[in-house]
Amino acid sequence: MVWALPGRASVSTQALVDRILSSGQMTRKEHLQLAATILSDQRLTQAERYHISRVFDELQAGRVMLVD
Repeated sequence: MVWALPGRASVSTQALVDRILSSGQMTRKEHLQLAATILSDQRLTQAERYHISRVFDELQAGRVMLVD
């Protein structure tokens, strides 16, 4: 599983979210990374939580596809 380092989460998380939303596809590894990030003890800003939640909302609505 991929873990982001404290202080670097926003850059890698934002880049990952941007890539997922622009492509409309998310790998299972990326799914696990985002889930671990939002559920971990990391201090996320409201904006970071919003962007991650948006990806999961888009996935649930079928606008982002989970690929292997």
